[in-house]
Amino acid sequence: MSTDTAKDNTLRIKNQIEKFMDLSPGPVQPILVNNLDWFSKLNFVEFLRDVGKHLTINYMIAKDSVKLRMETGISYAEFGYMLMQGYDFLHLFETQQCRLQMGGSDQWGNVTTGTELIRRKHGAEVHALSSPLLTDASGNKLGKTETGAIYLDAEMTTPFQFYQYFLNREDSEVIKLLFALTLLDTGTIEQAKIGIEKEPEKREAQKLLAKTLTTMVHGVD
Repeated sequence: MSTDTAKDNTLRIKNQIEKFMDLSPGPVQPILVNNLDWFSKLNFVEFLRDVGKHLTINYMIAKDSVKLRMETGISYAEFGYMLMQGYDFLHLFETQQCRLQMGGSDQWGNVTTGTELIRRKHGAEVHALSSPLLTDASGNKLGKTETGAIYLDAEMTTPFQFYQYFLNREDSEVIKLLFALTLLDTGTIEQAKIGIEKEPEKREAQKLLAKTLTTMVHGVD
């Protein structure tokens, strides 16, 4: 995509984050960074010298994200992506003292590439934390590449569509989503679970999920 499109996307993501995190100045103010700020100043030879020499091809092709694609084909750009994400962690370690990178389980190989790069270059111990991908009742991940994906942007998914999406979740999915996506207390969610078992036709748990998430993302109105 063009630089202007990427900048516009970055601004929109920042606006979405502000609904969930307080970005105002203070002792726990989050720091938002854009890796274009350091990659745009880095040339290919420098990248090979500072990053490429620290990781072997054997290490890279052992990653599941690469191993699973070796027979069907993987482009050099995709293959090199783990080095870019690894370098992001290295840069944030060096400039912001960042010691933890979090991501979905599908990013595990890329995240641990960063921990290995930091270990080899600085001899330092940093950490990686992954979370399971959210999936529907059929095991398909709830991601933007899936059919019927939803977005936080009201122009791409209206608040009504957003509400309806969660209202239509299967009974088997809804409790997992309440725990994963809301800040409701355990007691409230356990009551919703009992409601599913006793009166599933009322879909009270689905209504709770839909209302809670729609309010979080789009506001009470």
